[in-house]
Amino acid sequence: MTSTLTLAEALAAGTVVLDGGMSNQLESAGHDLSDELWSARLLDEQPEAVTEAHLAYFRAGADVAITASYQATFEGFAKRGISSDRAAELMALSVESAREAARRASVSRPLWVAASAGPYGAMLADGSEYRGRYGLSVDELERFHRPRLEVLAAARPDVLALETVPDADEAAALLRAVRGLGVPAWLTYSVAGDRTRAGQPLEEAFALAAEADEVIAVGVNCCAPQDVEAAAATAARVTGKPVVVYPNSGETWDAEARAWAGRSTFTTGQVKSWQQAGARLIGGCCRVGPDGIAGIAGALAAA
Repeated sequence: MTSTLTLAEALAAGTVVLDGGMSNQLESAGHDLSDELWSARLLDEQPEAVTEAHLAYFRAGADVAITASYQATFEGFAKRGISSDRAAELMALSVESAREAARRASVSRPLWVAASAGPYGAMLADGSEYRGRYGLSVDELERFHRPRLEVLAAARPDVLALETVPDADEAAALLRAVRGLGVPAWLTYSVAGDRTRAGQPLEEAFALAAEADEVIAVGVNCCAPQDVEAAAATAARVTGKPVVVYPNSGETWDAEARAWAGRSTFTTGQVKSWQQAGARLIGGCCRVGPDGIAGIAGALAAA
């Protein structure tokens, strides 16, 4: 069921389970995501597939669905000949698809929808989201992000997920872009060790969000599982806010091959240490599927 309890209220009361990777769930259902639009393409061509993917995670124990709008941008859709009006419809549809899955889930616990806004590098579809440093100013990045954040906010998600941010400069732009939208947000960096992917110390990167009233949680996503605990502790100490963590499987993205390489290092045995470090929103990102989310939900229930 959808909830009258806000996500911020839920985080004050305990720990909430996020979903896992949208792309791997769609691929496991037989969908080809080799296109530059990635999962966002299915919003236009097979939206029911997106709803089914959300439903699989809700049934696995997720409390929050992250929408298939990570790679949904006006610029990216325009490359495919999709008009601005249609692009806005598809972004709004990403929120409605998650809401529909929550209705179909038929569970008694509260469920929420987080509207994903990926970084500028995701639109480039060349792996730039794992590097940052695009050569754009904070003002230019704000102008890129604001229009789609306005569309996503108008669709009334419970929260905006400003995610996989590789660069503190882009985080500053995103924090500007969410002001006045009337929807809370979380901010998560993609990190390597104790730094952003662009090389900035995490203490400095997290500090940007400390005074942002719109931000209800801060943390990391799409990083190696072994980087989560220390990053979560830093986020909690620097911001005093609830921490959100959803690492990938530990494999590495090969942007040229558009494929994951290496082996998984994700285990649900890590969940308790993440929670002890301050994490209150816990899930998985790329290559973490419904089984992984079920494991997280089970580990948190037993904690």
